Amino acid sequence: MKVHCLFEQSGTFKNEFKKLGYEAFDYDVLNDFGQTDFKVDLFDEIRKAYQEEESIFDNFKNDDLILAFFPCTKFETQIPLHFKGEARQQRNWTDIQKLEYDMKLHNELHELYELLCMICVVVIRKDLKMIIENPSMPPHYLTTYWCMKPSLVDKNRQDDGDYYKKPTQYWFINCEVQNNLCFEPLEIIEKKKVKKCKKNDGCSRKVERSLIHPQYARRFIKQYILEDKKND
Repeated sequence: MKVHCLFEQSGTFKNEFKKLGYEAFDYDVLNDFGQTDFKVDLFDEIRKAYQEEESIFDNFKNDDLILAFFPCTKFETQIPLHFKGEARQQRNWTDIQKLEYDMKLHNELHELYELLCMICVVVIRKDLKMIIENPSMPPHYLTTYWCMKPSLVDKNRQDDGDYYKKPTQYWFINCEVQNNLCFEPLEIIEKKKVKKCKKNDGCSRKVERSLIHPQYARRFIKQYILEDKKND
């Protein structure tokens, strides 16, 4: 089995799979962490695969695993506030500004929703195994407006050694959630403090909040992904 991690720049899951003896690769259009093995426009690849044109999905095998950390910024809980014009940064906006922003935001949301549906159609057509990760804090757009039901919801990631509680949902497509016991010691990880970012200093609170501790990645792989015979 090879593991293809889409939209993961950090290499966290990729490197934990490699430690367990699997070939694993990161795919993203950016390489801010120096971990991206294949720098590629994944949105473009998804569109090509959906239209049954040549794409990177042609290189994935049926016994491989795709792990997709699909962009979630337009699906998350704060988005309804932006649509309603009630976000903090909108407090001095005119109605025209809010309406024009609503149109832009709705187009961006529509594009991501369409791409997410497309990638699912692609893997179902090709009989590929895929796990999709996305937040689960209500109200979440996918929980309300998507026909695919999550296979697993982790309500507290700190219980398995992550930086944050951050409830997260996972969709297992063409594969099953494993329920293995993980007997390795659990190191208690202090909640990560997200540094304040100054304008133009190159940091991002969203990126900081998206980082996953390697311990959580390893335990998730062992408990929910690998078949028991591989989980040693």
